Amino acid sequence: MMRKLLFALTLGFSLCAAAQVLQVTSIEKVNLPEQAAVAAISPQGDYLLLTSATNQGLTKLDLATGQTQVLSNAPSAGHNVKISPDGQTVLFREGSFNDKHLRLSALKSVNLATGKSDLLVKPTRDLQGYGIDKVSAGAVNKGKFTKKAIGTAKAQNLPVLSINKGQLMITVNGKTRNLSPNGTSFSYLWPSLSPDGTKVLYYQAAHGAYVCDLDGGNVRMVGRMRAPVWYDDNTVVGMMDLDDGEFIYASTIVAATLDGTTQTLTGDETIAMYPHAADGKIVFSTPAGEAYIINVTK
Repeated sequence: MMRKLLFALTLGFSLCAAAQVLQVTSIEKVNLPEQAAVAAISPQGDYLLLTSATNQGLTKLDLATGQTQVLSNAPSAGHNVKISPDGQTVLFREGSFNDKHLRLSALKSVNLATGKSDLLVKPTRDLQGYGIDKVSAGAVNKGKFTKKAIGTAKAQNLPVLSINKGQLMITVNGKTRNLSPNGTSFSYLWPSLSPDGTKVLYYQAAHGAYVCDLDGGNVRMVGRMRAPVWYDDNTVVGMMDLDDGEFIYASTIVAATLDGTTQTLTGDETIAMYPHAADGKIVFSTPAGEAYIINVTK
């Protein structure tokens, strides 16, 4: 009989709010093999990718069996991980240093079924962004776009979002330009494409989360949440964290629709940070190295 990795909590998490965006059915703690942070959840919700508090290393954790698979032990491997829509390919960076002690980043992919790893971008100082879809992985390095096929299909020019000196860039059909929808006087973080590929989600530093069209038009503020990610094409989740200038002392996970309706999904019992979403699941980490899954419906 397979060991269950999740157990339902009765710790008094808030399962409702005044505004209803998602229906929370339960919140469960994940039995991690050791203290870790969640780097990603598969689109199918069947495994997590774990890393350290400093984003060192990357390990797959199967939620049904508890089996683990080490994908990398390198620095930065847990930062900005991407997973293909079928859950079979993981795209991640690996940090290193050159002989001048300058930090470099390489971009790698790994096929989880075969364990085969490919180097997509050699160690560089300017890995600005990357993405993955059903058939291709794409990267922007020093402002230039490169692509590589996933599997046997021909590589396509998938859209890629990147950050260059704090500015939000977009690459479409292999050409990179400045998007920065709120103006170039601001800094941008955490950009991502909607699941249908028609909208851009991003965080404007010190302001909040916004969405816009691929041409930078139709800008809408979603909320003041940080680390926003897509749940679906009309729903975003993120964290509302509070700090004293040095330490984060409170944080909750929130959901919002694109019209700005928001809902708090967790209570004050834990410091819930850096959510990742799959169909019916939202996973988050805590500073104590724990992970929880919020099971939701619409």
